[in-house]
Amino acid sequence: MTEKGVTAVEVVRSSVLCTWLAPLWHWLRERYEYSLLAKILRGIALGWRRAYHGSAVVGVLSREGVLTRAWPESVLCRVLTFLISIPTILLQKLYAVGQDVFEHSVFARIAFAVVEQTPLAVAWIMVLFLALPFERWNNAYSFAGFALCFVMAWFAGMRKPGFRLDLKFVGPWLVAFAGMTFAAWPLSAYPSLSFRFLLYYITCMLCVVILVSTVESREQLERLLCFTSLSLLIMSLYGIYQRIQGVEVNLSYVDVNVNGDMPGRVMGFFDNPNTFGEVLLLLIPVAVAYLLCTKSWLGRLLGLLSVGTGCMAMAMTYSRASWVGLALAAVVFVILWNSKLIPLGIVVALVGLALLPDTVFHRILTIFNTSDTSTSSRFPLYRAAAAFLQQRPVLGAGLGSDAVRQSISDLNLFHGKDHFVHCHNIYLQVWCETGLVGLISFVGGILWTAKQGAKAVFHKQCDLVVRMAVIGGVSALLGGLLCGMADYLWNYPRVMLIFWFVCALALAGIRLAGQESRAGEAEETAPAQQPEEYYSE
Repeated sequence: MTEKGVTAVEVVRSSVLCTWLAPLWHWLRERYEYSLLAKILRGIALGWRRAYHGSAVVGVLSREGVLTRAWPESVLCRVLTFLISIPTILLQKLYAVGQDVFEHSVFARIAFAVVEQTPLAVAWIMVLFLALPFERWNNAYSFAGFALCFVMAWFAGMRKPGFRLDLKFVGPWLVAFAGMTFAAWPLSAYPSLSFRFLLYYITCMLCVVILVSTVESREQLERLLCFTSLSLLIMSLYGIYQRIQGVEVNLSYVDVNVNGDMPGRVMGFFDNPNTFGEVLLLLIPVAVAYLLCTKSWLGRLLGLLSVGTGCMAMAMTYSRASWVGLALAAVVFVILWNSKLIPLGIVVALVGLALLPDTVFHRILTIFNTSDTSTSSRFPLYRAAAAFLQQRPVLGAGLGSDAVRQSISDLNLFHGKDHFVHCHNIYLQVWCETGLVGLISFVGGILWTAKQGAKAVFHKQCDLVVRMAVIGGVSALLGGLLCGMADYLWNYPRVMLIFWFVCALALAGIRLAGQESRAGEAEETAPAQQPEEYYSE
């Protein structure tokens, strides 16, 4: 070692870090190792692992249902896949006829380079859509953007023999829900009111099919996680900027008699603090997933900033349903990521509660306070929806909140102080719009996605980026389902699109995990290469 190197080592050894902090750290670690707290936490972790691995939940998750096994090879799946892939099939035939012309054309090569980056186009579209202020937003933007990406997806398979838009990994339940949304328009009590909502649902369907079909590598999936984190950072910073500038208390969002000390609630780029909270709930788990899977320092910095600012903005929304949903998302995330950390997570959560600002902690305590008008005002909505479902349980009112609102108004079922906008519950709203079959297929589709996601992340062949994308998407969806018990997440079509975008991320990860699993099994079962002498004999 050179003299310079020895000097550097000596400097480090004699530094404050080594002479004071390092011995203190070793002393604390030794005391903790044999402490009562460490024994209790290890006992809880061991008990949890034993209960978890031997539980009925794991048994249900590990079984393949009859419908799941039959779906990929079913006639319905094949017919629907063929129908939505007809343009791609025709383009493939055209390419086979004029392959030399296409390959020697500069314009064609540029076009192929563009359309084969469809997931990147979706990523940029989501950044632009999420960063647009509410007053500049138009739902036609999302429909036009994803219609363009869908056309790109058709052309992306032009020179890929056998490429088809994928419905196998979308799953039978979500395909059934898509079918019920199409049926709910002509069966609506007010078809003219339902039509524009059909366009919103079609936009979400396009988003799911595009991502599931065109994400073909871990790099593309990681890029989507990166752009989602960037979107979260932009909107969170704007929410924090709103708090710094000051937000006026809106009496329609805050009961000042119960929350007298609470400041104005930030809205970000959205028109409602609850809506902003729902968006943050859906995107924060995805950003955490990106933080844990990216290998670049710039990516880790982006992930850390987006998660940190996102949590700060979430607190400033004072959206209780979103807080509860994010708490469930965190629990699901830890279970799927590393269940051994659950005891530590409980301790961190308790410490975090103790460190919360007084206004946030007081807001949490009002969740079950029925004297809070924002809570009590929901009960007339629930009663009106229940009364309507008694009269039309199978078909519902038709697609969209407008049809439900008009039906309840015509039947004079709402008797609250304010006017009926929606059911303030995603399950009641979906039931009222698409009927009982629509509700069952929707809940079944999200739970099916969660089940397939859990199976994928526990497989030994699952890549880190794929695993974290699935974990982030699944935990966000389940958190959204819990939040949806007190809020209708799809009241704003932009939030509906974000919900299905997160679902598409999870499904795309599940598809890649399945491909990795089959490739690994093929390698394990492949016969060993025989020496040349064997063949010569």
